[in-house]
Amino acid sequence: MIPENMTKFYINGEWVEPLSKTRLGVENPATEEIVCDVAMGNEADADRAILAARAAFDAWTVTPPAERIALVKRILEIYNDRYEDFAKVMSTEMGAPITWAREAQAWAGQVHLEATIKAGEEMVWEYMRGSTRIVYEGIGVCALITPWNWPMNQIVCKVAPALIAGCTMVLKPSEIAPLSGVLFAQVMHEAGVPKGVFNLVNGAGPEVGARMSSHPEVDMVSFTGSTRAGTAIAAAAAPTVKRVAQELGGKSPNIILPTADIAEAVKAGVNAMMSNTGQSCDAATRMLVPRDRQAEALAAAKEAAEAIVVGDPTSEDTVLGPLVSKLQFDKVQRLIQAGIDEGATLVTGGVGRPAGLNRGWFVRPTVFGDVVNAMTISKEEIFGPVLAIQPYDSIDDAVAQANDTVYGLAAYIAGPVEDARPVARRLRAGTVNLNYPDWDTSAPFGGYKQSGNGREYADWGIHDFCEVKGIVGWGA
Repeated sequence: MIPENMTKFYINGEWVEPLSKTRLGVENPATEEIVCDVAMGNEADADRAILAARAAFDAWTVTPPAERIALVKRILEIYNDRYEDFAKVMSTEMGAPITWAREAQAWAGQVHLEATIKAGEEMVWEYMRGSTRIVYEGIGVCALITPWNWPMNQIVCKVAPALIAGCTMVLKPSEIAPLSGVLFAQVMHEAGVPKGVFNLVNGAGPEVGARMSSHPEVDMVSFTGSTRAGTAIAAAAAPTVKRVAQELGGKSPNIILPTADIAEAVKAGVNAMMSNTGQSCDAATRMLVPRDRQAEALAAAKEAAEAIVVGDPTSEDTVLGPLVSKLQFDKVQRLIQAGIDEGATLVTGGVGRPAGLNRGWFVRPTVFGDVVNAMTISKEEIFGPVLAIQPYDSIDDAVAQANDTVYGLAAYIAGPVEDARPVARRLRAGTVNLNYPDWDTSAPFGGYKQSGNGREYADWGIHDFCEVKGIVGWGA
């Protein structure tokens, strides 16, 4: 299905014609066919949406938190009614296998709405410290810029806490995967979001995103995407001293401890890392294994990777869909070739499409062994189903290799929990996962180092969209 209003923007409570006349074809990456056009905004379109958000802020931010939470509950109800529609549009726009689109992509929007509602209901919005009243209130107009790889996860993780905090906003979803963003705007309209509180403008980052980041009427930018784009946004926001929250790239390590069941831990790590076709910023793309067990690890990884079903996203049995675009396909092919050229051992996979697939941006699930940190495939974020397995000689060596990266979004450890806990404390990452746990939507999510700043999910996200005011002498 293709949502209505793909060539319009949602501004001040209405679907309006863009000022820009530019259109972009939206591709289904599994078929390479254009399924519709999306309107591409310009600076004037961004200005119109920002000024609508500014005009709505004063009234919205003083509404009681309970009223704002009630609105998000209505959004959740309508989202649940449209759940299958969200799964289908995300399968179309990014090639997500339909089962994965239902169980992970659409589910992520649902559970983050639930977690943010719960956090809002539990949050203490005002309290006394001595004679001073401490008050949490919305920071203002927020520019929300989201990526294509987890559309509903990232949209909801920004929109829901911003609404509950008392902010107004302009959302720019990825122009590569805009269907779900437009569908979400329809949900917002049906839920009765007041005019100007939520606005949506599609467009390119260097034009619409840059204007949103620099506009003097924007108080905060929340961005998820590449580190390169994140630094440009921070520079654009600096002259007006905006708050900038960034969830950026990652090159997450996965340490398989000597006391782990090596084969079981490796297979679980391969399957987790290659989900979403490896297009997750926190994917565990560097697997560190004991050097004397590397042969066993490579055999297990080969078996797991070769068992993954790659193909038609509309099939319920498909596990791995295509990459999102030719640009991403070409990048992953280049990096696989770099791994071969730099001397890593190609365990399985390699360049080219999987057998039997002659169209669509499908890649072969690929595993390399004998990788060292100096290699390109160990340093660069690949964003595809490519795993680098690196041997280590001791726990100290494993920790040193794990931390030897400019990124610090996530890390993983497999092994007995009593052995994993002390290692977890030594890893420089915002989230450390022990033994592939279930997704915790109340845990803080965000990065160290060049993986960004700020935290998302539940109360962590609400706090990021709040200012803290101290009213001194309140109790005098």
